[in-house]
Amino acid sequence: MDTTTLAGARMLRFLEQEPVVWLSTVRPNGAPHILPIWFWWDGQAILVFSKPEAQKVRNLRDRSSVMLALGDAEDDFDVGLIEGHAELLDRPTQDVLPPAHLAKYARQLEAIGLSTAEYAATYSQVIRISPDRPLGWHGRRAPRSARLAGAPSRSIDESARERPSLRDWLGEPLARGIRAVSAGVRGPVASPAAL
Repeated sequence: MDTTTLAGARMLRFLEQEPVVWLSTVRPNGAPHILPIWFWWDGQAILVFSKPEAQKVRNLRDRSSVMLALGDAEDDFDVGLIEGHAELLDRPTQDVLPPAHLAKYARQLEAIGLSTAEYAATYSQVIRISPDRPLGWHGRRAPRSARLAGAPSRSIDESARERPSLRDWLGEPLARGIRAVSAGVRGPVASPAAL
């Protein structure tokens, strides 16, 4: 993941600071499956510790493609999306579990009364997710994560002369999507009966 782009820098900040990632996988019948999970970012990949027969694990046995979402939707949709691919490791959690992951969730583990050994035994399937492409996402204002990553604090509504291009600011995939949506908004509107 190229962290020199604004989208990559935003995703890196999310991966280093967010407590939960939303993981989306695809069921064998093609239906989506999404859930919030604890995770650990090791600087190159995202580690997830799962029950071996969880739905997400069954899905990943069939298809390794994943989509992740991180961030704060209540802060004008300051959210990052990451396309990636997952690998089910043969090594058990107890051999891979970083002490920093346990420290990150120490309060939650204590609240549910789960020891380190019980956690490693229960969530024994390690999922390693390699990010392929970051996709920035946000509402009308420059989100906090983008400002922290160096984006101007102006609103998207301000004149084009005063702000960088959408491609420079958001990264090409998101900019292309916003341009497509904007073009559709300016196009003909269907009548309620047609909907």
